[in-house]
Amino acid sequence: MDKHKLYWLLQIFGWLCFALVNLFFVSLARGITPIQIGAYFSLAIFYFLSTHFFRFLIKNNNWLSFELTRLISHVLIAVLILSFLNTLVQVLINWIFGTLHLMDDFRPLVLLANLFTSFLFYSLWSLLYFLFYFLDNYNSSLKYQARINEIKLIHLRNQLNPHFIFNALNSVRALVDENPVKAKSAITQLSNILRYSLIMDKHKTIPLAEEMNTVKDYLNLESIRFEERLKVIYDVEKKAYDYKIPPMMLQTIVENGIKHGISNLMKGGLIEIKCTIGLLDDLYIWVRNSGHLKQDKSPKKKGEGHGLANTIQRLKLIYGNRASFKIFNYGNEFVVTEIKIPKQNVNLE
Repeated sequence: MDKHKLYWLLQIFGWLCFALVNLFFVSLARGITPIQIGAYFSLAIFYFLSTHFFRFLIKNNNWLSFELTRLISHVLIAVLILSFLNTLVQVLINWIFGTLHLMDDFRPLVLLANLFTSFLFYSLWSLLYFLFYFLDNYNSSLKYQARINEIKLIHLRNQLNPHFIFNALNSVRALVDENPVKAKSAITQLSNILRYSLIMDKHKTIPLAEEMNTVKDYLNLESIRFEERLKVIYDVEKKAYDYKIPPMMLQTIVENGIKHGISNLMKGGLIEIKCTIGLLDDLYIWVRNSGHLKQDKSPKKKGEGHGLANTIQRLKLIYGNRASFKIFNYGNEFVVTEIKIPKQNVNLE
């Protein structure tokens, strides 16, 4: 059920039950009269309106973002004020319905009892309201984390695909006799990629330098396979290394360029990675690869087409609308992927 509808349902049902329960106990003692029904329903309506106003105050002044001690102090003050008003309203309702007894209703003990009862009801309402909010927030956080983990697992699966490992191991095997030193370096690079894939779920974002190291290891391994058919260019501003990006994001883009672009070209092609800082201090990442982006809207086979879609989802989950992702043809020979990472991501843990 929609949270807005649930709130109104609980408000109406809760304070209606308040009036009915009070009338039930009154009926056990001395029976029910129309005056008592009017009085208790009037009091329930005031509780309904005052708690709704309290909710408006909480939302309009953004109390839910306060620190715990500040939130508790504000809530206590508001509950006390509402309790005093409620006590005065009870006196006013008794006067309107002709049930006010000056000698009895204005005794200090009676006023304190009414004040204390009002305080309890408002405190209970506040407890339920904030408990529901924090539980809902916690559930949203769990869903967010579950989605992140799902995306990471898909990335991990894509990264550890058997084709890449098979090609890399074949390339290393060919180097063992021909160039042992290069073969040893290739094994280290493959090990770095596999280790990075296994530990990438420790952080939501990682330094750009770490991601670049993995990308370089990956491209070095692919260079062994493609030889002179693969040309790589890096153009990264020094300030760009102060930023953090989602792990495996750049790696996925580069791997996509190799798999769907360069590997399909007889003469091979170019991979260019450029990272610059924009006018508003946002990080821009461009990956240009040889190939052509097909505007194919036909359904993908199972296991295909996850990489870019998951990259877009991860950016939205982490940054909302502050990040952007674009992929387009650049002339007839290149595909460009452009990613914007917001300024707030600098030194983000």
